[in-house]
Amino acid sequence: MLPTDLIERSTDSVKVGVIGLGNMGKHHVRVLSEMPHAHLAAVCDPSELAIEDILRARNVKGYLSIEEMFEKEKLDAVTIAVPTSFHEEVSMAAIAAGVHFLVEKPIAATVEAARRVTEAANASGLVATVGHIERYNPAVVALKRGLKAGELGQVFQLRAIRTGPLPGRIQDTGVVVDLATHDLDVIRYLVGEPVERVFAETARRMHSAHEDLSTALMRFADGTISLLDVNWLTPVKIRELTVVGDGGMYRLDYITQNLSFYENSHIGYWSDIGGRQGVSEGNMVRYRIERQEPLRVELETFVDTIRGKEAIPLVPLSDGIAAVALAEALKRSASTHRAVTNGDLSMELGVPLYG
Repeated sequence: MLPTDLIERSTDSVKVGVIGLGNMGKHHVRVLSEMPHAHLAAVCDPSELAIEDILRARNVKGYLSIEEMFEKEKLDAVTIAVPTSFHEEVSMAAIAAGVHFLVEKPIAATVEAARRVTEAANASGLVATVGHIERYNPAVVALKRGLKAGELGQVFQLRAIRTGPLPGRIQDTGVVVDLATHDLDVIRYLVGEPVERVFAETARRMHSAHEDLSTALMRFADGTISLLDVNWLTPVKIRELTVVGDGGMYRLDYITQNLSFYENSHIGYWSDIGGRQGVSEGNMVRYRIERQEPLRVELETFVDTIRGKEAIPLVPLSDGIAAVALAEALKRSASTHRAVTNGDLSMELGVPLYG
């Protein structure tokens, strides 16, 4: 990649700042610095060392407070990659400053906080989105396209595995809110139906304060069942999703961006299903996926939307609320050892999601 100062900027580039210079924030800095339609002007973090580390490699301004950054830089947009407990506060500051924003998932620590952010953003007319990055994974995009085209027929079950080692950097929340929200969003996005019931178990084995293991079961209004296995206890990083239907099974690897289809030969991937019943192994197809960095696609979409250019839809803040609502339902179920159903589910889960 070209150094930041050698990248040719367009005349309508968006002046952007990055708030939060942890692991994800550093990736935001890297990608925005390489985008021709974005001008990374400033970074903000309470750590002087984190700022100095960025300033050594990038020609940007560094600030210890968001108030000073907003006052001095006149930014068009910011990306927010602070700890979850500060998402609401920083998002509200961006709204007050009249600045477009992308806040990393989860949108906020609680459903009520997420609603406050969404209501304020909607009233402001600003471009605002939540960073559910897997929506921009080319393999997920291809899977959604295949489901909409009816390649799988009736969907029966989705099973997601998202596991890996305990990250020392995350102290303010547990594995359900921080990690499971990835798959809670993707599963809801793929099914496109209201959630009827959830049941979950959680445990804390190694984390000092929050749950680090969860197994969850969800049922949707159309009868689709979803299973989710998420933890910070597995030595190897696994990010997989399978979708089973009457036509066979999709298997997706988020990390490698591989998507395969395993045909149920009793139905036939290339033939009319004809009402035949049964399951047996058929052909296997691996889709050709044009691999892209999901974060780059996400940030380019954010910037293009601000520029008024045609772009794929951003993840709306309302979907961010729904992901947090599902996470809260899982935690409530785990604490009571009972399923959370219908009237006990947040209102955001009672409506279908299509995309």
